[in-house]
Amino acid sequence: MKDGDGMEVVTDRAELTNAVGLHARPSVKLTRLAKSFACSVEISLSAEGPWVDAKSPVKVMRVRAPRGSVLHVRASGAGAIAAAEAVMALVRDGFGEHEGGDHG
Repeated sequence: MKDGDGMEVVTDRAELTNAVGLHARPSVKLTRLAKSFACSVEISLSAEGPWVDAKSPVKVMRVRAPRGSVLHVRASGAGAIAAAEAVMALVRDGFGEHEGGDHG
């Protein structure tokens, strides 16, 4: 999809399956990943928004999405497809947090 300026815009969504949802540690992982892309990356709990800058740890933590919520991502600009795919892969992987796993 392209926006009014002809920029690439990609949207996707995935369910939060990790135990704590989108809280401190997952928020940091998401913002670090989003910052690794030059394009704009935003998240929301609804396809209609409100959209939050995924590169802002404070804004992402304010979303406070519990497990089972559907997280939407919207990326625009150069590399938008790769950014959206990477963020959704992180979400679908449960942010690398596996229930019942080793704790040291």
